[in-house]
Amino acid sequence: MTKNEQNRAVAWRLKIIRQATELPRGVARTCRHFGLCRKTFYKWRARYKSHGDAGLCDRPRAPLHFPHATPRTVISKILYLRERYRFGAFRISSYLHRFHDMEVGRSTVHRILIRYGMRRLPANAKCRPTGRPWHRYEKSQPGHRLQIDVKFLERIAGSRKRLYRFTAIDDCTRIRVLKIYDVCNQKWAIRFVDEVIRRLPFRVLVIQTDNVLRSKASRIADEHYPGTRRRQHREAKSCTSCGWRA
Repeated sequence: MTKNEQNRAVAWRLKIIRQATELPRGVARTCRHFGLCRKTFYKWRARYKSHGDAGLCDRPRAPLHFPHATPRTVISKILYLRERYRFGAFRISSYLHRFHDMEVGRSTVHRILIRYGMRRLPANAKCRPTGRPWHRYEKSQPGHRLQIDVKFLERIAGSRKRLYRFTAIDDCTRIRVLKIYDVCNQKWAIRFVDEVIRRLPFRVLVIQTDNVLRSKASRIADEHYPGTRRRQHREAKSCTSCGWRA
């Protein structure tokens, strides 16, 4: 609605309110004459008494509350991924689902980017095909190699205790077993390995650990898993792992 149309609408509503005030039984007669609902008339009159002529202007029809609106934290992550890593809508949606456990549709990400003026990526930021298909590293037999990793988690606010996340992933089926402990030592490493072996529906042949568990691997294999033989191998560059083979 243009400004002139808005001024005409305000003048017409003001005329209706004044006419209803001047005539006896003016509200009923005026509403019947102009084909206006009484509820609408009383709404206009209340706004006119509270705000004057400005109260007779049309108000935005957008709802005041959006219960299903995208949270600000999600919007900030979307904008950060676009500015820092030059991700598109599809990659942003996949990244949030994989690493932050956030279900955000690709169309929602696209609308947010358009709203903040990030419609298209520059031409030099497009991915160029390499010509070689991407193959995921995996083993052909379940249990052929199980990778165990330990990560340090951030401390909970108000607590001085540190948490450790133990993760085991099978290289064939990608089945993952995850546990969080407040101690990282030989006892809890043995307990986690027992839990992994109990949960997996197949026999584990090789367990590959990272540098955190490398110093404990020899003692765990000798004391808790007799009859196993150990081997050390170099995966890439200076990263060394220790494998347990049953």
